Amino acid sequence: MAKCVICNKGVSFGIKLSHSHRRSNRKWKPNIRTVKAIVNGTPKTIKVCSRCL
Repeated sequence: MAKCVICNKGVSFGIKLSHSHRRSNRKWKPNIRTVKAIVNGTPKTIKVCSRCL
């Protein structure tokens, strides 16, 4: 899975709980965007979460 280059945010795992309290596994994915940025004077394509934009 993709990770944010700045804050290192990745996938989080947990449990989905239904109305009848049946449990099943699920995962929360971060909102990752591909952005062109200048890093050390050179343009690069980096993956950044929407909070770090």
